[in-house]
Parts: sequence; structure tokens; C-alpha cells
Amino acid sequence: MVELRRDVEFVGPVVTGFTPKGYKVGDQRFDDGLLLSPEQALPWDTPARENLDLADIMSALNLSPTPEFLLFGSGTKMEQPPAAFRRAADAVKLGIEVMDSRAAARAWGILRAEERWIIGAFMPLR
Repeated sequence: MVELRRDVEFVGPVVTGFTPKGYKVGDQRFDDGLLLSPEQALPWDTPARENLDLADIMSALNLSPTPEFLLFGSGTKMEQPPAAFRRAADAVKLGIEVMDSRAAARAWGILRAEERWIIGAFMPLR
């Protein structure tokens, strides 16, 4: 398992390492996908990419006020979410930053250290 250093203190969950297919947040393992908000980390039973649903992610995280943007970790390689997912984000004026899931997990810590009000949806590492 790879461990990440946490040099800056902030409130909320931070990815501290990786499992073979997933993530470690503090001492908790998430061996599939991961949903993050400044307030919580949740396991994400990720659907097939073509079935990604922004409403499901937003409902699970239930964050108020609306986040600045979604940090989307697309798995082992950078791959845009489906057009319907991107249109749903546009409809609610939610930006999407896409990168591979390992890079997204690292970026999460940096952005949260800046106190950015964001959410994360990270596909498994398989």
C-alpha cells in the first residue's frame, strides 16, 4: 500500500494512501470507489462508466452550499465522463476537473488545504 504524507492540517477527510483497487482515508479503507466532501468520505459502488449519474453523487454527499466543482478521478487513466454526465453538471453550474484517480486523490489534499469547497468522485484503481 502506498502512503501519502499530510503536511498541512485541515478539517475533513483526506486520502492518506492507496489500496490495490482503492483508497485509504485516515485509517479507513475504501476498496472500490470513493466519494468525498469536505465533511465526509463514503464508499462508492461505482456503476459502469456509461451509467454514471451526477444526481446520485450529489444526493449521497448532500453538501450545502453547492460545491465549487467536482474533482473526478476516472480510474487508472484520465478519461472524460460520459456526455450526459457532463451535461448534468453544466445544468447545475458545477464544473468538473478530470484526472486519473491517483492524481485526483493527491489533488484533493492540496485543494482542501486551500479550503476549497469541492467534492470528489474517484473510480476504483483497476
